[in-house]
Amino acid sequence: MNTYLRLIAFIRPYIPRLILAVICIMMAASANLYIPWILKEVIDKVLADKDLLTLNIIAGGIVVVFLLRGIFFYGQTYLMAYIGQRIIIDIRSAVYRHFQRLSLSYYEKRQTGTLMSYVTNDVAALQNALVDNVIDGVTEGMTLIGSLGAMFYIHWKLSLLTIITLPLVAQTINIFGKKLRKTSHVMQERAADITSVLQETISAIRVIKSFVREDHEIQRFENENYKNFRAQMKNAQLMALLTPIVEFLSAVGVTLIIWYGGLEVINGNLTAGSLIAFLMYVVNLSNPIKRLSRVYGGIQRSLAAAQRIFTVLDTEPEIQNMPGAVPLPAICGEVVFHAVDFSYKAGEPTLQNISIQARPGQMVAIVGASGAGKTTIANLIPRFYDPTAGYISIDGIDIKTVTVESLREQIGIVPQETVLFNGSAYENIRYGRLDATRDEIIGAAKAANAHQFISRMPEGYDTQIGERGSKLSGGQRQRIAIARAILKNPRVLILDEATSALDTESEKLVQEALDKLMAGRTSFVIAHRLSTIKRAHVILVMEKGRIVEEGTHEQLMARGGVYYNLHQVQFSSNKAAQ
Repeated sequence: MNTYLRLIAFIRPYIPRLILAVICIMMAASANLYIPWILKEVIDKVLADKDLLTLNIIAGGIVVVFLLRGIFFYGQTYLMAYIGQRIIIDIRSAVYRHFQRLSLSYYEKRQTGTLMSYVTNDVAALQNALVDNVIDGVTEGMTLIGSLGAMFYIHWKLSLLTIITLPLVAQTINIFGKKLRKTSHVMQERAADITSVLQETISAIRVIKSFVREDHEIQRFENENYKNFRAQMKNAQLMALLTPIVEFLSAVGVTLIIWYGGLEVINGNLTAGSLIAFLMYVVNLSNPIKRLSRVYGGIQRSLAAAQRIFTVLDTEPEIQNMPGAVPLPAICGEVVFHAVDFSYKAGEPTLQNISIQARPGQMVAIVGASGAGKTTIANLIPRFYDPTAGYISIDGIDIKTVTVESLREQIGIVPQETVLFNGSAYENIRYGRLDATRDEIIGAAKAANAHQFISRMPEGYDTQIGERGSKLSGGQRQRIAIARAILKNPRVLILDEATSALDTESEKLVQEALDKLMAGRTSFVIAHRLSTIKRAHVILVMEKGRIVEEGTHEQLMARGGVYYNLHQVQFSSNKAAQ
C-alpha cells in the first residue's frame, strides 16, 4: 500500500483528467448493467402482456445507451492513455534525474544493464498498473457494485446467498497476491540480468570476436534467458491457478442461486424474468471478480517494479553539498592535500597520509605502479569521493564547504579512456561550455590540434562521429576531448595518462595540445610515460598508497631511488624496442 501511495503522488498533477476519465469509465460500465434489466422487462412485460409500446421504448433505449457507451469508451481510453503516458514520462525522468545526481561509487558497484533496466523494463511495467489496471479496476468495480445493488432490489435472500462465496474468493486472491508479488520481483530481476548481459556483450563485441567466444556468450545469454523463462512460468503458473479457483468458487455460488431461485419461481415468489435478470447480474458479478483477480495479479507485478524504482529513488548520493555550502569563487588554483587518507573499503587503506601542495600554474606529475593510488588522488580533487581523513583545499578553501557543482565547473579532466557522445564533432567540443560561440569552439579545436582533421571530414564540424567516437582514431578522439577541456577553460586540470594508449605520431600531436592546455593552469598529470613529465615542477612517486619520493626529474634521478629505477626500466624497454 505504501508503494501504491507513492505512485499516486505521481498522479496528483493529473487529478482533473483522472476524475473525468473515471466518470467516463463509470458511464461506459453502466451500460453493462442496463442489459439484464431490459431482458427482465422484455420477459415479464413485452412477452407476457404483448406490449408493443414497451418494446419500442426498449429498442430505442438500447440504441441510445450504446451510442453513449461508445462516446464514454472513447473518453476513458484517450484520457487514461494520456494520464498513463504522462506519469510514465514523469517517473522515467525522475529516475534519470536521480541517476545523474548519484555518486560514482553507486555506478561502480552495479552493472550498466541493470541500471538501464530500471528506466526501461521497470518503468514500462508500471504502464499496466497506471492505465489498464485502473480502467479494469474501475469498470469491474462499478459493474460489481451496480450488479449487487440490482440483485438486492430483485431478491434480497438470493443476494445474501450469493455473497457467501465472496470472503472465500477474497482470501484466495490475497494468498495468491503475496506469492505473485514475490515472483514478479524475481521476473524484474531476471529481465534486468538479460539487459546487463546484452549491454555488456554488445559493448565488448570486439573482444568477444578476437577471442572467438561467440558460442560462450551465446550460452551465457541463453542461461539468463532460461532463468527469465522459469521466472515467467512460475508467475504464469500462479495466474493460471488463481483464475480457475476463483471461477470454481463462483460456479458453486451460481449453482446455489439457480436451485434456490428456481424454487422461488415455482412457489410464485419470483417472476421468470426477474430470475433471468438476477442470473445475468450474477454473471456480471462473477466476471468482475474474475477480472479483478487478474487486475490484482497485474498490480502485484507492477508493485514489484515500483519497489525497485523507489529503491533507486531512495538511494542518497554519497557525495552531497554540505549544509551551508556556498559557490566556489573564481580560483587561482592552489591545491593542497592536508594529511589525506582514503579507503574504498573499511580496513583496506588506498591512500595514507597524503600531503601535496600544488601552487597556481604548477604541473604536478604522479607516477607509480598500477594500484599505487594515482587515479584515486585525481578522483578526490573534484569530489568524486571524499577523504576518510584529512581534507583538501583550493586557494585555502576546504572543498567540502563549497557546492559540488561550482567546484567541478573550475576543474577540467582529460581521461585515458576518452568518452565522446554519439553526435557531431561540434557538439562534443561544445559540451565543455554550452554557451560557447562557433568561433570559440573552432578556436578550441585549433588549440587542441584537432581543427585540421575535423575540417577534412565529410561534413566538417557537423560530421557525426559515432557512438563513443567510433569513427575516429584514438588520437583524434583524445584531441577532441582536449578541445572540450580547453573550451571549458578550467583553472585546475587533471590528465589521467592521456597519451599512454597512443602511437608515436598521435602522441606528439596530443602532447602539443596538452602543453597548450596546461599553460598557466594548475595541472595534475598521472603519467605512464616518464618522458612526458620531465618538465613537471613536482613529481610525486607513489607506492602502496603513500608518497615515497617527491621532487623534480633531475632531483629524483640524482637520488637514485624508486623513480630512478622506474626511469631506467622504461628507458631500457624503449631502447630494446627500437
